[in-house]
Amino acid sequence: MAIEIKAPAFPESVADGEVATWHKQPGEAVKRDELIVEIETDKVVMEVVAPVDGTLSGIAKQEGDTVLSNEVLGTLEEGAVAAAPAPAPAAEPAPAPAPAPAAAEPAAATEADDSQIGPAARRLADEKNVDLSRVVGTGKDGRILKEDILKYLKSEPAPAAPAAPVVAEAPAVEGPTSERVERRVPMTRMRKRIAERLLSVSQDTAMLTTFNEVNMAPVMALRSKYKDSFEKTHNGTRLGFMGFFVKAACEALKRFPAVNASIDGDDIVYHGYQDIGVAVSTENGLVVPVLKDADFMSIADVEAQIRDFGVRARDGKLSIEEMTGGTFTITNGGVFGSLMSTPILNPPQTGILGMHKIQERPMAVNGEVVVLPMMYLALSYDHRLIDGKDAVQFLVAIKDLLEDPARILLQL
Repeated sequence: MAIEIKAPAFPESVADGEVATWHKQPGEAVKRDELIVEIETDKVVMEVVAPVDGTLSGIAKQEGDTVLSNEVLGTLEEGAVAAAPAPAPAAEPAPAPAPAPAAAEPAAATEADDSQIGPAARRLADEKNVDLSRVVGTGKDGRILKEDILKYLKSEPAPAAPAAPVVAEAPAVEGPTSERVERRVPMTRMRKRIAERLLSVSQDTAMLTTFNEVNMAPVMALRSKYKDSFEKTHNGTRLGFMGFFVKAACEALKRFPAVNASIDGDDIVYHGYQDIGVAVSTENGLVVPVLKDADFMSIADVEAQIRDFGVRARDGKLSIEEMTGGTFTITNGGVFGSLMSTPILNPPQTGILGMHKIQERPMAVNGEVVVLPMMYLALSYDHRLIDGKDAVQFLVAIKDLLEDPARILLQL
């Protein structure tokens, strides 16, 4: 029974996809839930698995073809795969004919005997290693004389001197342009979409960035004090920094709703909830899974969910639904060593927070110089909706919440 293999149902935010890789070819056996083909969309790579055991009987869409939601990709013949018939035993080869007896080799030509060469000529020939068969005798009955040997030696060209050993020249050391290797590969659908969106942001928004810095010592002290008991209490979930930043962002977004809003044509959409996107780097590009209703999540829930997102993003297991939506985004370039950056908006959102590397710096505290672990914060925002005053105050609110983490718990 033939079964159609169809592309997944794409959400409204995804128009189509592209066949990335066929992992099976026609005629190959497949088991139920085994990966058959991967579909790459603008946001994620989706896996299509076999619904039943059987054999892939046909492919309707080749790699690189565009596919729509629920479009047929190929066909699968249901049922166990019959074992291939054993090959018939090969017929025994006919005995090879006995080889014909080899012809007797001709006897080697003999040189002149002692009756045809004089004793003096023999000694000279032996000394000079002369082939007597090539010497013409001028004596009686063709006898080879000493003079004949001398005449032969004069007429023969002198043996070439042994060639000097050839010393291999060292290969010439070529300059830095000796290996100008280039490799051309097609841009993936996801990378093309990322490029289009980033270019669109620069063209369609009035993006600005404001900076501040935060003293991370209070959060680091809190984390150091409770990280062991936190991990034991929450089933192995580690206490990181992202949980604090997500909760601080939620509190700040409540105070400055324009940063949590979006522009839809000529309308402003104010969201009464905080869906926080967290940027995750993968081999295929940057993806932004969303923490839905982050305001109602505990720090432990946030840390556990972000860790799960990171693992599944690297394995290509995130769903489109998990990366759809989002009212605000946080990106952490500090994990790669970035000290300062200007993050790019994730439209239609109007704000994105950039975290960076924690670095000890001398700071003036109450008239004294103190070395503190400092982090630069960056807020990129759409100036069409958010005024500079609100952007600065929003970033200051996050700074205040992080430098006194009790404010997050008390919502102060």
